[in-house]
Amino acid sequence: MAQAETLIHARWIVPVETPGQVLENHSLAIDEGGRIQAVLPTSQAQEQIEAREHIRLERHALLPGLINAHTHSAMSLMRGLADDLPLMDWLNNHIWPAEAQHVSEQFVADGMKLAMAEMLRGGTTCFNDMYFFPDVAAHAAAEAGMRGLVGMILLDFPTVWAQSADEYFDKGQAVRDAYRGHPLIGTSFAPHAPYTVSDEPLKKLVTRNGEMELRINMHVHETAFEVAEAEKTTGRRPLQRLNEVGLLGPDLIAVHMTQLNDREIEQVALANCHVVHCPESNLKLASGFCPVARLLDAGVNVALGTDGAASNNDLDMLGEIRTAALLAKAVAEDASALPASQALHMATLGGARALGLEEQTGSLRVGKWADLFAIELGSIETQPLYNVISQIVYAASRAQVSDTWVAGRRLLRERQLTTLSENEILTRAADWRNRLASASAQAAAV
Repeated sequence: MAQAETLIHARWIVPVETPGQVLENHSLAIDEGGRIQAVLPTSQAQEQIEAREHIRLERHALLPGLINAHTHSAMSLMRGLADDLPLMDWLNNHIWPAEAQHVSEQFVADGMKLAMAEMLRGGTTCFNDMYFFPDVAAHAAAEAGMRGLVGMILLDFPTVWAQSADEYFDKGQAVRDAYRGHPLIGTSFAPHAPYTVSDEPLKKLVTRNGEMELRINMHVHETAFEVAEAEKTTGRRPLQRLNEVGLLGPDLIAVHMTQLNDREIEQVALANCHVVHCPESNLKLASGFCPVARLLDAGVNVALGTDGAASNNDLDMLGEIRTAALLAKAVAEDASALPASQALHMATLGGARALGLEEQTGSLRVGKWADLFAIELGSIETQPLYNVISQIVYAASRAQVSDTWVAGRRLLRERQLTTLSENEILTRAADWRNRLASASAQAAAV
């Protein structure tokens, strides 16, 4: 008999590789290296594979781990700090002042743990982060056993992380060097947005990336105000400017993209750029609507992200999938736009493709890392069950996620975190709440 480390027997397996495919009464074997060894009918698995551990999930579906393709993880400590405000007011008058006063290595370390705990409890196994102290974020993720891409942030102005473009590049390079070849942690360039990064640093980034071949994450065309201001001050829309500096291409992950005309959609498709849709953050900040159906029809790879919990206010990728599917129908005025299986693909294999990880994760295929989660579908909220994928997308909640694995390691076991301390996380979160709330009250009094 073949030997395996873990054998998971599930009522259903949703591989995602083939759209809409659901395997009933199947098992998944994980080898000792943390990769998927086999996916086969349970009757055959019991006869052909001997495993150190057997896990029986008789009321569960097993899926690829969800990929949060855009977030600011540590900002979970600012959840609810400044709600019901438009983007620029939210940023300029609330978030950036709070960051200037409070963000530190300890803030990022504590915020990362809070974010990872929330993501793992919701079936997310991989995240793409853009925030200060990416070295701290990378260390926290590696220690917890979670997969992540940390962004080498770039801004025109000084911050707690760096004082100049050269320092942003140098510090980012140090993070890149420290985690090169790491099985869980990767790096990307993360210029914040067209309105916060000028041409020269962007040109330098393009030159450097010609050697590194990393992904480039950037907020692009997030609001109508951003686009209008760019046209007023430069005579060009942001995408046109990014194209002129050489940024448009298969390495670009353009986040938000709520303001697009037909020519720009064609341009993005021809350049093989990736788009990350953050529907709930865009709705909350009234930023606009990403034309997801039109992008997909044009052949653009679209992934899903939550954005930061300060503007969402959660890191719930199952919720994001549902919102994306529903919103796409309303925007396209077509009930068949973005069906459930396609929405799930955006949050799994679409996300992996955007991050350059499609050969490593994003679907349940032999040889890929065993990044997966189990969701219980036998409860009141998801019965009766006619279509497994539709039920997961339109009815299930993250509270039904029971187990999460990254590289074969069980980081959530029957709703209990195994590498992160829930009590410690809650204590630290309460401490930061007191500090930020006190500072906010003092600022309001002045």
